[in-house]
Order: sequence, then C-alpha cells, then structure tokens
Amino acid sequence: MKIKFILVVFISIWLALIVRVFFLAIESNSYYSKLSYNNTIKTEKIAPVRGEIVDRNNRPIAINKLGFKIQLKPHLRSQTNIDLFNEELDVLTKLLPNLDRQKLIKNYIKQDSYYYHNYIDIVEFISYEDIISVYSMLNIRENIKIVPFPKRHYPYGNIAAHTIGYVSRANKRDVEDDELLELIGYTGKTGIEKYYNKYLQGSAGEREIKVNANNQEIEELSYSSAKEDTKLTLSIDIELQKYISSLFIDKAGAVIVMNVDGSILSSSSFPEYDINAFVSGISQKEWDKLAISLDKPFTNKLIHGLYPPGSTIKIGLGLIYITTDIDLSWSVNCTAVMPLGKRIFRCWKHDGHGHTEITKAIRESCDDFFYKGSLKVGITKMSDGLTRYGLGQKTGIDLPNEFIGIVPSRDWKRKKYNRAWYMGETVNTSIGQGDFLVTPIQMAQLTALIATAKLPTPHLAYSIGDKLYTSELKDIFNEDELKKLPIIQKAMYEVCNYPSGTATNYLSSKVTIAGKTGTAQVIAIKQDIDKRVQEHDMAYYNRSHAWFTSYGPYENPQYVVLAIVEHGGHGGSAAGEIVSKIYNKLLELEYIRQ
Repeated sequence: MKIKFILVVFISIWLALIVRVFFLAIESNSYYSKLSYNNTIKTEKIAPVRGEIVDRNNRPIAINKLGFKIQLKPHLRSQTNIDLFNEELDVLTKLLPNLDRQKLIKNYIKQDSYYYHNYIDIVEFISYEDIISVYSMLNIRENIKIVPFPKRHYPYGNIAAHTIGYVSRANKRDVEDDELLELIGYTGKTGIEKYYNKYLQGSAGEREIKVNANNQEIEELSYSSAKEDTKLTLSIDIELQKYISSLFIDKAGAVIVMNVDGSILSSSSFPEYDINAFVSGISQKEWDKLAISLDKPFTNKLIHGLYPPGSTIKIGLGLIYITTDIDLSWSVNCTAVMPLGKRIFRCWKHDGHGHTEITKAIRESCDDFFYKGSLKVGITKMSDGLTRYGLGQKTGIDLPNEFIGIVPSRDWKRKKYNRAWYMGETVNTSIGQGDFLVTPIQMAQLTALIATAKLPTPHLAYSIGDKLYTSELKDIFNEDELKKLPIIQKAMYEVCNYPSGTATNYLSSKVTIAGKTGTAQVIAIKQDIDKRVQEHDMAYYNRSHAWFTSYGPYENPQYVVLAIVEHGGHGGSAAGEIVSKIYNKLLELEYIRQ
C-alpha cells in the first residue's frame, strides 16, 4: 500500500513537471519572445507639431515659436552618480545663467525613478536665440540632450483672446481622455484652440530602434512621420479685430461683426488679456489681478455673457405680435404708465409716446406698446416664437461650452421653481427684462434672421486644411411671417434714419443701416420712484447695459454689427458711435461695396 502511494506521488510530481515544461517551452513561447523583443527593440513616439491658425487673409494668429527643451539622463541622483548630477547642473547654470538651479532639480525629481529610463525634461522651453551660442557645448555632453521643441505663440497678444483661446499644460484628466497628450504635454484650453484641438494637434509618428542592454541605440529599424499638416484658417480679419479693440479701451462688453451667412468677420469680448501668459503658466500675481476684476476678463462674453436683451428683443417680439393676435392697425395710447394689479409698469419716456402702432413702437422703443401687446398675445406664444427664432438654445457656433440663456415661460418656471406664472412676468419679458437672458451671439443670429429671413449658424472657421467650412441657412418663417417681415425691417431702418429714431442722433455711418437699441437694467427700479435717475448719475456698476444690434446695407443686407457696452447706459449713445465706425471700416476695407 505504501509503495502504491509513493508511486502515485512520484508519478504526479513528474506529470506536473512535464506539464510545466510544456507550458514554458510551447505555450509561453510567444509571450517570452515578445518580452525578449521588447528588451531589444524600442518604440519611440514622435510628437506632432501643432497646426497654425491664420486669419482670412493668411495672417498668422497662432504659431509655433522655434526653441528647444533640455533633458537630463535618468538615475543620476543615485549615490554613485550624484557628483555627475551636480556637475551637469553646474554646466547648465554657468552657460545659461537665467536658469533656476532649484527648479531644474525639482523638475528632475518629478520623473526620476528606478523604473523610468527615458531622458527627463528639466527645461520645458528655451528659445533658439538663448541657446544657439552654447548649443554645441551642451550637445557634446553624454548626459544632456537638446531636443527641438516648439512653443505656442500668439503674435497679436490680447487681440481676439477669447476667440482664439490658448494652449496650456495638459492635466491628468486631459491625458486620460487623450493619450497623445502625455507625449505632447500641451492641449487647447479655451476658444478655437480647444474646439479644434483634435485637428490642430495632429497625430504622432513612430520610430522603432534596436537598443543594447544599456539602452543605447544600435540601429533604426523603421520610421513613420507625425501628421502635422493641420492648418486652420479663420473667417476673422485680425486687422479689423485690432481696430475694434482700439474702440473699446477701458470698456467692458462684446462686439460681433458677422456676415449674414454666419461667417464671423470679427468677434471680441472685453476686457481682453494676453493669452501668451498662459502657455507656460501664468504667475499668481497676474492671475489674481484678472480673477478679481469686476469686468470679468476671463469670461468669453460672446457665448458665456448672459444679459437681459432689453429693447433689442422688440424686433423678434414685434414680428410675433403682428403674426399672431395683433392686427397691423392695432395701437395704444402711451401715457408712460400702465397699472397692473398693485404694480405700475412705466415707459422709458417720461411723457409717454401718445398714439403708437407697431412701426413707431420699434422706432421709438415704446415700452407701453409691448406691455399691452404681451397681455393680448400671452407668454406661451411669445416664448414659443422666440425659441423658434433661435433663442434659449445653442446657435451652433464653433466655440466650446456655449451657453443657451433663458427664454422665460410657464413651463420653464414650473420646472425651475415649481411656481405659478404671473402676468407681470409676461409684461417684463416683453421688454427683455425679468428672467430673460441671451448671449450676444444669439442676438447677432436673430438680427441676421430678421435681415434676411434665413437663420444662419455662426462660425469662425473659414477652412479646415484644404476643405472649406460650410454651414446651413435655415428657413424657419411661415408664410405670414415672410409677408410681414418688411414691416419690422422698415421700423429698424427708421430707428437709425428717422428723426425720432432712438439711434439716429448717435450715428455717423456712411453705410445706410437698420438696427435696434436696447437698455438692459442691471438693478430693479423701485415702485415709489416717479422719475428715473439718469444713467450717468448712477454708480458705474448700477448702470444699465447698452445694446445696439444692426445690419447693413439696409437695401442689401451683408453684415450684422452688434455691440454691447456693459454699464454703458443708453444703447444709442453708448454703442452707436462704435457701430458707426465699424461700418465705416468695413467700407474702407471693401467688405461692403455700395
């Protein structure tokens, strides 16, 4: 019995050994072959150079500045190599005295480990001019590598900062979303740089080399270049952008110049800031200065600025009124006050407008007409119509994280607050106040719709590589709206050209334009105030925002020009001259030909 047990154990052990030998010799052959291959063959990724961004006239607005990064061999901080480590640092700081020794050490320590065998970046970027005189002395040192490395540069600094955006160091989340960023190190953070990041960064190349046991290169086995032909052409004119920036010195707000087909010639958010400061990392002092500013320079007001539209909304609501429940002959007698329940709703004109129909209501911006009209039409038709016209939703502009704003309605309030809707809210909505919020790009889109009866998709890209950018023009007006649209267009013409038009006295445009002014209140006016305080007598941040949206030429609409001046007061006086100068510049640059 004992002999049988010993034989079973003996046979079992031998069977186990035979199975293990078979597994190692046959089944694991491919695994160990691959492991052996990886010990001798090394694959290096080749970082692509980020594509350039140019304006419509091929002027470079985002380029790659020629330079280098400095790398140091790993494992030099070991006990046996520490003297060599200090020697290399001595050489670097002697030849390049602007380098911070402690920062070099800190950068090295971040990546140096027993398992890391690649050269370590200790200087992220040094310009060609700074390194060229000492390049040969550094390049012959075995432990130092000088690697060509481009740095993003924005030649125009702060011009169109919010539109162009900037690149900055990729964080862990960025790398998790895109492994290529571990190689590149930088990614688009805002604006066009972020929206078109995948295209602009290209794709990596690959180099396969044979190395020895000391990780030294013996032979190059294969090479495939990175895809770098990723030029992006924008529809903006950077010289026009510069001109508009000069008109907005010490002002906050936004300006949009857009072709009625949706292509944007200029888009500016103010105040602007130098985007070059963010490429390598902005200082805490600079950051704090921008972050605490009440004018919010970090906010891209084109798509993230949410403002009450004020009286500019009357061009959209006017069309809704006369195509739903209000006859063209309908009028009001504006006495400057309209009681409703326990509240009094006032017209901006202290003495009232008297007898007022739709054209006069838009031309002279009579609030009373729109108050009383809203009670006839109702909030449902108002909100449904404005939503169909493009408000309360994204325009589709090629910028990241566009805001949608708010078109107030019964359903919106119920979902948001679970409360009932009141007639006073309908009245407030009729003059673009209350909870009503829009972005400047939405108002520019609405203006283009009124000008041409086509709803465009705003866009900044002109061509992506060799492919022209195309966008859709939508037909959204019904037959009645198309028939009565000229009434709104004529009223907008009179805003800018009729003696009593709200913009007429503030314009000097050589182009015949149509438009609408708007004053969007920042603070509510108390009910016991009989006479409004003049805007210029208010504290600056209590003053109303000034809107002026327009299109021209009137007979042949080509461009929409919109300006909003934060805390500017009256739309015509604050923005009229700015808009006039822009039209004159468009004429000078031959974008408009009369």
